[in-house]
Amino acid sequence: MEDIRILAEGLLFPEGPVALADGSVLVVEIRGGTVRRIRPDGAVSLVADLGGGPNGAAIGPDGALYVCNNGGARYVPGQILSSGPAADYEGGSIQRVDLATGQVDTLYEGCGAHRLSAPNDLVFDAAGGFYFTDMGKKHPRHRAHGGLYYARPDGSDIRELAYHLSQPNGVALSPDGAVVYVSETDSSRLWAFDVVLPGQVAFHGPPPPHGGRLVCGLPGYQGFDSMAVEEGGNICVATLTTGRITVISPAGAVLREVTVPDTHVTNICFGGPDRRTAYVTLAGLGQLAAMPWPTPGLPLHFNA
Repeated sequence: MEDIRILAEGLLFPEGPVALADGSVLVVEIRGGTVRRIRPDGAVSLVADLGGGPNGAAIGPDGALYVCNNGGARYVPGQILSSGPAADYEGGSIQRVDLATGQVDTLYEGCGAHRLSAPNDLVFDAAGGFYFTDMGKKHPRHRAHGGLYYARPDGSDIRELAYHLSQPNGVALSPDGAVVYVSETDSSRLWAFDVVLPGQVAFHGPPPPHGGRLVCGLPGYQGFDSMAVEEGGNICVATLTTGRITVISPAGAVLREVTVPDTHVTNICFGGPDRRTAYVTLAGLGQLAAMPWPTPGLPLHFNA
């Protein structure tokens, strides 16, 4: 942990880091309802106020920022995690943010007859569409089921690919785009969905009911949050409670566990000229941190 540098503090539950070519990093604030830009010198500025609970973000083919918004949650003073939906919660959404102007547009609020519950994370494929997870909203006495979806960035098409996941959180693509990885939080399970065509995945169940392939599950009480993929294909998952980045091979072997100074590390992305800098969001401490990474991260589509 001695190699970790704190780039910004005072963030309101940071998530969804996006490393940009100019050296700055975008983060969403789940509790603050905003997108912030953190420059290499540590200066923090407001990009857009989205409201609700912006949870994950990615650059799209048009250069705009696309955001999963969980619709907002209620927080009890002194507790890190939410205790249920916000008083004005009506559902989640997918939003588009113009980085030049800060304009926010809502692209999707539902899929077919079903309202989106709590979209969490997204990743773009080479075809220009994006996969995203809907975690399912947590209520005081129950939780909605979660799912995996695919959508077009122009608002023209959204489809459900898998349903009845248990708190699906992070989503990532393999280097060849042939596999979509999904992490589940409380189960500490990493699932794989094999891509048949863009926006279409193979069904490997039942069981499980959602049809994914189990890649890895961790023992003990810890939870998977969001993730990123290395250039060589290993999956780096932010792991809650134990405060680690767990590096998992596509075959399911745990290769490394990198300790970070927060039990609520929520996400990781790669940046820098050689993509050997890992940026991690430390939600419990309200910080964005950077540390050297031994192997390059996978370049993301459209992250110029």
